[in-house]
Amino acid sequence: MAKPKPIESSFERHFIKKIKDLFPGMIVKKLHDAQGIPDRLFLYGSKWAVLEFKRSADESHQPNQDWYVHTMNKMSFARFIFPENSKEVLEDLIQFFSDQKGQPQ
Repeated sequence: MAKPKPIESSFERHFIKKIKDLFPGMIVKKLHDAQGIPDRLFLYGSKWAVLEFKRSADESHQPNQDWYVHTMNKMSFARFIFPENSKEVLEDLIQFFSDQKGQPQ
């Protein structure tokens, strides 16, 4: 029997808790702007990242989402995240927000 896919909001809450536990003091804000803007903004030290949470890798994208994620990734860090790639995205975020020694600050 196939394992059911987690609902997006539950997956999102779990992931945010995990990253905030790794980086105490991180600010996470829900973004409610133009259509296509990623779901969450992560602020830590002098760095920022945005993530667009999806229920699964094959979930459709809204208009402009691909453009915003691509453009914001060139500025700083942006990704689509879903259960299938969450470990990789978490590792990328840890690397991005970490100090020169590779450890969370």
